[in-house]
Amino acid sequence: MPTVLMVAEKPMLADSIAKLLSDGRATKRKGWNGACSVSEYTASFLNYSSARFKVTSTCGHVMSIDFPPKYNNWERVDPVELFSAPTTKVEATAKLRMNDYLASEAKGCDYLVLWLDCDKEGENICFEVIDAVQSSMVKPHSGNYMDNVYRAHFSAITEKDIKAAMRTLGRPNENESLSVDARQELDLRIGCSFTRFQTRFFQGKYGDLDSTLISFGPCQTPTLGFCVTRHDEIVQFKPEPYWVIQVRLKATEETELKPEWSRGRMFDREVCQMFLDRIKMHKEAVVVEVTKKESQKQRPLALNTVELMRVASSGLGIGPATAMQLAEQLYTRGYISYPRTETTSYSANFDLRGTLQQQAGSSKWGATVKEVLAEGITKPRQGDDKGDHPPITPMRADDGQLSGDLARIYEYIVQHFIGTVMKPCRYWVTTLHMTIGDEQFSASGKALIDEGFTKVMPWLGIGDDEQLPELRRGDRLAVKDLRIVERQTSPPDYLTEAELITLMEKHGIGTDASIPVHINNISQRNYVTVESGRKLVPTKLGVALVHGYLKVDPQLVLPTMRSEVETQLTLIAKGEADFLAVKNHALENFRLKFIYFVENITFVDALFEDSFTTLADAGKPFAKCGKCRRFMKLVQSRPQRLHCSSCQDTYALPNAKDGLLKLHMEKKCPLDDFDLLYWQGPGGKLSRSYAFCPYCYNNPPFPGMKKSQGCNECTHPACPHAFSTQGVVKCPQACSEGNGVLVLDPQSAPKWRLCCNKCAVVVGVFEGATRVRVSPKQCDDCGAQLMSAEYKEGKTPLPESKTSYLGCVFCDEELGDIINLNHVNRTIDQRNRQEAALSRG
Repeated sequence: MPTVLMVAEKPMLADSIAKLLSDGRATKRKGWNGACSVSEYTASFLNYSSARFKVTSTCGHVMSIDFPPKYNNWERVDPVELFSAPTTKVEATAKLRMNDYLASEAKGCDYLVLWLDCDKEGENICFEVIDAVQSSMVKPHSGNYMDNVYRAHFSAITEKDIKAAMRTLGRPNENESLSVDARQELDLRIGCSFTRFQTRFFQGKYGDLDSTLISFGPCQTPTLGFCVTRHDEIVQFKPEPYWVIQVRLKATEETELKPEWSRGRMFDREVCQMFLDRIKMHKEAVVVEVTKKESQKQRPLALNTVELMRVASSGLGIGPATAMQLAEQLYTRGYISYPRTETTSYSANFDLRGTLQQQAGSSKWGATVKEVLAEGITKPRQGDDKGDHPPITPMRADDGQLSGDLARIYEYIVQHFIGTVMKPCRYWVTTLHMTIGDEQFSASGKALIDEGFTKVMPWLGIGDDEQLPELRRGDRLAVKDLRIVERQTSPPDYLTEAELITLMEKHGIGTDASIPVHINNISQRNYVTVESGRKLVPTKLGVALVHGYLKVDPQLVLPTMRSEVETQLTLIAKGEADFLAVKNHALENFRLKFIYFVENITFVDALFEDSFTTLADAGKPFAKCGKCRRFMKLVQSRPQRLHCSSCQDTYALPNAKDGLLKLHMEKKCPLDDFDLLYWQGPGGKLSRSYAFCPYCYNNPPFPGMKKSQGCNECTHPACPHAFSTQGVVKCPQACSEGNGVLVLDPQSAPKWRLCCNKCAVVVGVFEGATRVRVSPKQCDDCGAQLMSAEYKEGKTPLPESKTSYLGCVFCDEELGDIINLNHVNRTIDQRNRQEAALSRG
């Protein structure tokens, strides 16, 4: 009996597939990597009447692309080298050991069936899984492992779709996978080279950039360019006054009309006044013509990803990245079809009626659905079939398990689908033409005939306030007011996320999967801020960067170049272009542009000088430099750092958002004489904190030490601040690096504590003591360093009211509550909950 390994993209998806294909008979066990599960059952497969199935998953991409470690040193590697430096594949999440896990589950398996998401990224993950498992699987008689590798194509997690995919297995598409490989390598090489150069150049000169990374991306930068272009239009706009004649007419006893003057705007007040003088003596307006014609508001096309993101942002106030995360949750839970699609047309065999019937029991739109089913479904509008996935549709009714934004996204998808199979909204458009003297005025209104699809999408409907009163030709309306009104031309508003998405789609910037990522990136980099109405307002940094690119090389920021690259990547996916030729051509273009950009960086720098403060002028005196013994300034804007104006040196510091920074009393580093600093994490007294030397933090003094390590990880054998003298015992939690040590927090008095130098574990000790020290002596039983504590008379919790203590805090049972391990237990529980959540997908 053959064994079939089936791999899905997420644990929850794997569970659903196993449940549907086994009719609920599958047994489930936890995978040894702690994040994935394995479901097992027996069923028929291909020509076999019986086969053993194992269903497991990845957690997204198995591998990612990176440079070898020696190229990750920003100071020693010239960024231009990154265009030709070797690259390597590394595990996307090392702690999951996904390659080893998949290989172990593949041992003895005869066949591999891949259930990854059916898009280009999913195809790429297919080949990552194949690389991980092929050496562990049973070699087929043909000698070609790919003969026993199959690909399932599906668009929804329903019994019908999953079983149909299992009956019609295909093969993975290597061309689509190669197009993703090309995009990943281009983004890595181009993004890293520009980002490293920009970041080092500008952060080394300016103190108030307020961004930890001055990043560049082939898609990210044109995205920012759209926002800055609109910003420039607003800033450069010069308002111009104009005048119009405004009139108020009495239509009935209850209503007034405010018709528009047919001449529109007048940019000369005297001319406008002349027209007013010609008619101001007239007390009535005469209706000279009434036109009435039927019009329609068309139903929406079938829903695709871009439209969902647009509506989520403009209508629901949910950003694109969040909207797609919510949509993916709905998909994996079986509520909607696959949410990444460009198609806006239902296929000829799509079950519109069956999908609609699922919603007949809804308390919100069930009655409308029943009406549509009774009257007959209206054929949907013909959209575009991109050949990828069906449009986004509901796959089952809400069972009461959805809430918050998840429910709002689901409800919109349902309303949109119902709207596509309803009639258009029909209404009358009535236009009144009237005269006051020789001047013509007009007013338009709408009156509903049939609300059609707007019954289920009421925000698109025709309001009662849009109707005009019933009037006929020859009717006379009293003039209640007639005057000149001065107005001004106004600039366009800042781009909204919805408008930006439209521009990105129009110019081919990004894909339906990557568009929300690029928008989120320019916000996180502090290039734009998201204001009320989800408008994107560029910051000084975003404006300066784009203006700089435009001065040096406009193609770096204009959408045309990236659009051309995307077109070539699509040709790779279709098998119509060579992978290496496309990749190498694009890399050479950007390499030459990078060299030119570096040579002309002074043009960009001139713009930065006008917008930002130099490091020498930024910040406030904070700590003394060990080289010149003069005060270094603390620059608090992102990234937080120290700058010595005398030595022209800059030192990176822990992230300002992640905690509090202060002097470590008056202590100095014995190695370099720099003032020691103390960093306290964001969780207050329950957070990890440590002392550190600014110089050692940036320039590790001993082999094996890394950048960004404090005194609690320093291996100095005799320094009174290093963990060799302040460490007490190995951390009780399995730290990520396996060698965490609990170190005395030197500024934690009076709530003294031990903090792990690798993870978040904290142990409270000797609260209220006036002095706590780590002894050079060790415990004979457990090997922990002994600790001493001193209390004031009358304020000691020690047994027999002693005021001093020396012993092992982990072995001495008499200490009782004086040693607080609660936070250790909470941290371990939290880690277990996180692992459980990860295993659920």
